[in-house]
Amino acid sequence: MARIAFIGLGNMGGPMAQNLLKAGHDVLGYDISLDAVSKLVSAGGTSSGKPGAAAAEAEIVITMLPSGNEVRETYLGPDGIIENATPGALLIDSSTIDVETAREVAAAAEAKGLPMVDAPVSGGVGGAQGGTLTFMVGGSDEAFVKARPVLEAMGKTIVHAGGPGNGQAAKICNNMILGISMIAVSESFVLAEKLGLDAQKLFDISSKSSGQCWSMTSYCPVPGPVPTSPANRDYQAGFTAHMMLKDLKLSQEAAKAAGARTPLGAGATAIYEHYVGTGEGGRDFSGIVRFLRGE
Repeated sequence: MARIAFIGLGNMGGPMAQNLLKAGHDVLGYDISLDAVSKLVSAGGTSSGKPGAAAAEAEIVITMLPSGNEVRETYLGPDGIIENATPGALLIDSSTIDVETAREVAAAAEAKGLPMVDAPVSGGVGGAQGGTLTFMVGGSDEAFVKARPVLEAMGKTIVHAGGPGNGQAAKICNNMILGISMIAVSESFVLAEKLGLDAQKLFDISSKSSGQCWSMTSYCPVPGPVPTSPANRDYQAGFTAHMMLKDLKLSQEAAKAAGARTPLGAGATAIYEHYVGTGEGGRDFSGIVRFLRGE
C-alpha cells in the first residue's frame, strides 16, 4: 500500500480519494475547501499542507483540479509538486485540461526524473463514488504500468491512450461526441413531443434502432424511459452543463490548434454556452432538453 497525496477533493476528487482509503492506501489530502478536507479526514485520511508540502511526504501524487491554469501553478511553481516531490514519485493528473498544458507539465516532470501520466476520467460523480470510472491515460509505457494499480482502486476501465497528453486528447474527443449526441437526442424528443409521439414510444424504437447511443439508452434526457437518468430527479447534476461547456471549449481550442474542422462540435459549444448563460450551469448537462423546449 502506498502513501498518496491527493490534491483537489471536490465532487470528483473527494470520493476518488475515499476509494483509495478503502483500498488500504494512506491518503494525505489538500483542498482550498476546509470542508472537503474534513470529509476526507472523517473517512480516515490525513490533512496535509499545500501541494508542494504534500508531495514531499508521498510516494504518489494525484491531482484533480479545475483547469490548466491550476495544473500549471500546482505542478510548475517554485512551491509546486515537481520541485518538491520525493525522488522517483509517481505523478497522476486526473484533471481535464488542454493537451498543451498536459504535455508541458509531463516534460517538466520527466526532466526531474518523475514518471507522470495524464489520466482524465469519464463516469461523473456516480462513477467516482462507485469506483467505476473510466481512466484515459497518457504517458510512457513505464509510467502507465506504475499508475495502473492505483487507478484500479478508483476505476473499472483503464485505457492507455498513448504518450503524454493523449489521455486529455481522448477525453476531449469523447466529450465532444457526448455533447453533440445529447443535443441530438434532446432535439429528437422535443420534436416527438411537438408531433404527438409519446417519449416512451420513441425510446422503445430508437434505443433498438439506428438512433441508439449512450445519451439515449443510459442517460435519456426526458423523465421515464431510463429511471436512473438525472431527468428523473429534476436534472440534479451527475455532470454539470458548466463542465460540459468547459470540455467542449477545450475541444474547439484543440481543433483550432490542430487544424481540424469540427462544425458540429462548434455548434454544440454555442448551444451549451447559451444554456449555461441562462443560469443553468449547475444543472446536469442533459437538462439541455429544457433549453431546447424554450423553458
